[in-house]
Amino acid sequence: MSINTANTPDGQGVLLFNGETIVIFAQGVEMTLGASDNLNLAGRRTGTLYLTSHRIIFMPDVVEFLKSFEIPFNNMQDVHLEQPIFGANYLRGIASAVQGGTMQGEVKWRMTFNRGGCIEFGQALLIAVERAQQMRPANAPPPYSPPQGAYYSAPPAYYQPATGQDSNGYNPPTDSFPDQPNPSRVFISGAPPPYPGIGPERPPQPTEELRVAGQFEAPPAYEGAEVRQRRN
Repeated sequence: MSINTANTPDGQGVLLFNGETIVIFAQGVEMTLGASDNLNLAGRRTGTLYLTSHRIIFMPDVVEFLKSFEIPFNNMQDVHLEQPIFGANYLRGIASAVQGGTMQGEVKWRMTFNRGGCIEFGQALLIAVERAQQMRPANAPPPYSPPQGAYYSAPPAYYQPATGQDSNGYNPPTDSFPDQPNPSRVFISGAPPPYPGIGPERPPQPTEELRVAGQFEAPPAYEGAEVRQRRN
């Protein structure tokens, strides 16, 4: 797990690796994080959840200390889909800090889906965790490096999951999640993912073919403009 490494600096956009893809996009998800050694992290927040080819990324609707919370599949333990007789279905598990990330220790998490789809998302997540462990053992965590430098507007392929494709035995139920993220809030870094992913693979795209985002020029000065004061 890591915090504030999967978002643009303003906290409004999700930041993917170059070659990582969004598989499931779910809104209205309530994420509860337990007590840990990480200050200001515990609590309940509602936001957007991305299941990508490499991890899950949660972004709260209200941007505060926490702008994004990510958990690579290899850093998830004890993941369970709970279906109580009374009350809403929910997912729970334990997230461990990634090597070289911004977190310490472990954090218990719980997710409920206010707009439905908990069972479908849970089944997709459980399969993703299993596939990731088969590709890379849990006792050999991949090195991690947060995206740095310029970031780019993502091509449509990164937020429109491919249909009818199956890679590594993974074909999630995207029909249960018809919504797609706002294209203006999906960005990619120049670096490829630092660890293997699951699902349909897309090779990193040359950065010279991408449009740089997040870089703005100051507006030109107004020449000859007069400053007028309003008198009451």
